[in-house]
Amino acid sequence: MKKKNKFFSNFLSICIAVFVALLIRSFAFEPFNIPSGSMKPNLLVGDFIFVSKYSYGYSRHSLPFSLGDKNGKFFSGKYFSKIPKRGDIVVFKTPENNRTDYIKRVIGLPGDTVKIINGDLFVNGSKIFRKKIDHFIDTDSNQILIDNGRRRQYLEYFFDKEINILDIKDYTFADNTNEFFVPENNIFVMGDNRDNSQDSRFSTVGYIPLDNVIGKAQFIFFSLENARFLQIWKWPSSIRYERIFKNIQ
Repeated sequence: MKKKNKFFSNFLSICIAVFVALLIRSFAFEPFNIPSGSMKPNLLVGDFIFVSKYSYGYSRHSLPFSLGDKNGKFFSGKYFSKIPKRGDIVVFKTPENNRTDYIKRVIGLPGDTVKIINGDLFVNGSKIFRKKIDHFIDTDSNQILIDNGRRRQYLEYFFDKEINILDIKDYTFADNTNEFFVPENNIFVMGDNRDNSQDSRFSTVGYIPLDNVIGKAQFIFFSLENARFLQIWKWPSSIRYERIFKNIQ
């Protein structure tokens, strides 16, 4: 009888722990890792970040596996909704793919116009000024061999923020675009690595409905260079100690 009671007591403790973890993940913070270089130089491959779920409100995409009914029969719409600010880095799901998480920077809000001319960004007809700064050195194993990792970097004066961006080449496909008009209840997003980002400039991503925004990227809690999380034997030489607990701007 004692063994049976102990089993149920342990089982109940595990259930409570899982329930609490799901609550925290769904309504407070969720961890994500950065798998690609679309947000370089600010977020690197191998960064592990915490995203605040409460920053913009809750939708079915706040729940594990985006539970809920997109047709509105269960957990439809957004609760306690707030519009992101220009310059925020957000995690979201695209309208075409409700399974994959994306991370980009908010460039345009509902009612804004966005256009890129010769690599320069224009929001509501005003040019976003930038200046060239020292090269960013990309140390990823598949990038360091290209021009010794040197990437053209700019400091962009984006409204009330100063953002480091990469604009590696001139005259790429996305350096000149049509004018985008951001619809109501949507945002326009771009990656900081302007020549290597699938974002709102492309029809595969497009405008992001506010209901699809999961949360705001807040800080980096761990970071590995050229190593996977489970490759523990590589940690001593791969941990980027200077990035741990770094705020995300």
